[in-house]
Amino acid sequence: MKVLIMGLGLHGGGLESARFLLKRGAELTVTDLRDEQTLAPSIEQLEAAGKGEISSRIPAGKFARVRYVLGKHEIDDFKNADMVIKNPGVAPDSPFLQAARLASVRIETDISLFLNASPARLTAVTGSKGKSSTASALHWVLVQSNGKAEGKTGGEADSTAYLGGNITVSPLSFLDNLRENDDVVLELSSWQLGDLKGRRRAGGQPLLKPKAAVLTAIMPDHLDRYGSMDEYVADKRVIYQGQDSGDFTVAGDDSWGRSFLTESRAFPLMYSRGALPEGACGGWIEGTDGPGFARFNNGALVELVPASLLVPGRHQKHNLLAAGLALLGLGLPPDIIREGLKTFPGVEHRLELFHRAGGITFYNDSAATIPEAAAAALEALGGAGEGRLIFVTGGTDKNLDFSPLAGAAGRAKAVILLAGSGSEKLRTLFDNAGIVYCGPFDDVDKAVAAALESAVPGDCVALSPGCASFGMFLNEFDRGRKWKEAVRKNFTTEDTE
Repeated sequence: MKVLIMGLGLHGGGLESARFLLKRGAELTVTDLRDEQTLAPSIEQLEAAGKGEISSRIPAGKFARVRYVLGKHEIDDFKNADMVIKNPGVAPDSPFLQAARLASVRIETDISLFLNASPARLTAVTGSKGKSSTASALHWVLVQSNGKAEGKTGGEADSTAYLGGNITVSPLSFLDNLRENDDVVLELSSWQLGDLKGRRRAGGQPLLKPKAAVLTAIMPDHLDRYGSMDEYVADKRVIYQGQDSGDFTVAGDDSWGRSFLTESRAFPLMYSRGALPEGACGGWIEGTDGPGFARFNNGALVELVPASLLVPGRHQKHNLLAAGLALLGLGLPPDIIREGLKTFPGVEHRLELFHRAGGITFYNDSAATIPEAAAAALEALGGAGEGRLIFVTGGTDKNLDFSPLAGAAGRAKAVILLAGSGSEKLRTLFDNAGIVYCGPFDDVDKAVAAALESAVPGDCVALSPGCASFGMFLNEFDRGRKWKEAVRKNFTTEDTE
């Protein structure tokens, strides 16, 4: 079979698809608009799985197991393939994909390949913000509990839990290890879900049919790709459209969440900011800093989320409450869920406390790629009224409204801007609001230096951009890693406790 990998990328999806198909004897062409130098980490890993050559080096008439076409796409590659594996970042209306469809070429993703073959029980998580923390918390508790849930076949100790998807781990990397008794938690972006819309297995069953579908907070995002919020949310809805009455959907108590729970054919579980009406199944956070409670089928009230967590913020409690409700639906006992959530350490790049030095605490919240997420970080880290937070923000715009971030930024002791089109919007808002800022800086080391000029013992320095990373960085994960490297370079010795 001739397979074209459209977008090798750096997040693992294209790489794992290539590895997966190489094992199964496919003849691969890898094409990506980025160059060989940028893609070097992925190319090096693929070379270990199957020897290949850059297409310009292939002698005429010779075939290489892996052929690379980099810095461009060639239309004939799409027309002549048996299958195209697309990166989720490629828009469905790409002229190259259209050419493949006209030639009756099968178009797949690493997620669709996985879903077609996986025997395991599936929990799927999406949302605008909080989906990585929620998916990771679900996986954490399943691992801690050793798969002790109702409705599993075989011995409890034989159950293993896996985490993959948009969290930068392709599920193809663990597909060959899966058994029917295992659990898989997939974080799915709107783009990944859009690629699964209407897809069915050979027998007619929905390709995506999670036992538990969890939707975290919905906020404006990716409006540079989608024409409207309705179009963006339409892709989110795909997560539950294959479910039936034997499954369950978890969503929030807001207009979007209520529409999801009304539309889904699965059993509804709602998480809320206030106590639910009598008879409703779901959960809520008690007061401002209290624990999270849940009420399920038998009507009994149980504490599901501890009042004290390792990662700060009310929004984090709501993420863990959503995870807890899904785990309750999967059959885990409330005490096991509560103890597991209590020890959940959080996720890299999401309010990640990564360094303490000179009495200063440093956070990496690079995954905050929309203004509302950065505003939530300001609230979670205690910027209001304390004046101890140095806030590093800004980057590339995604056609979003920055007023939530601008409104919250006045709480910080100091504001440092990274360069980018989003920062230009923020500068106007800051100037109008009388908020003083430094920058924008086009180098992360300069941003760190500016932050340290303002910081004294007892302060907190946090990167929470509220913007996309493109321009200065490859992606938000590259941004977070470079931020941490720059901080540690200035403070080589950590505080000891």
